[in-house]
Amino acid sequence: MESCIINSPLGFTKITGDANGIASVSVLNSEETITSIVPEVLEDCVYQLNEYFNGTRENFDLNLNPQGTDFQKTVWNALLKIPFGKTTTYLALSKQLGDPKAIRAVANANGKNPIWIIIPCHRVIGSDGSLTGYAGGLHRKKWLLEHESPYKQQRLF
Repeated sequence: MESCIINSPLGFTKITGDANGIASVSVLNSEETITSIVPEVLEDCVYQLNEYFNGTRENFDLNLNPQGTDFQKTVWNALLKIPFGKTTTYLALSKQLGDPKAIRAVANANGKNPIWIIIPCHRVIGSDGSLTGYAGGLHRKKWLLEHESPYKQQRLF
C-alpha cells in the first residue's frame, strides 16, 4: 500500500492506495510533512483532488477500493450518487436503501467512510437542515458544502 500527504485548503490530507485503487483519503488534524514525490498509483487522485479544490472538478474518475462491511459499501455506493452541489438526509438515504428504520446504521456507515470528499459523505445532512456530525469537523463540512454550492455569496466583512 502506497501513501502520500498533500496540503489542501482544509488541512493536510493523507491518501493511500495501490494498483487496486484508492483505499483512503483522510484529513489530518496535525501538521505533517508534504510528500515530495507522489507514488505513481496516487498521482491521478492528487491531481483530481487539486482540481476539486481549485473549483475545476465536480466529479471524480478514480478506481476506489475502500475496505468495509457489505452494508458500509452499500451506503458508500449510495453516497457516490449524490450530485455535486446537492445534499440529502440520513432519513432519505436510509429510505433509498430500502429501510427507513436503518437511519442510525446508515449514519454510522456514513461516518466510517474512508475516502473523504471523493465518496461525498459531507453531502448528508440532518432532516432539519442541520449539518450534524462530521468526522472531519463541522467547519470542514460547512466549507465543503459552501465550496460546492451553486449559490456563491460574497463576504461582507
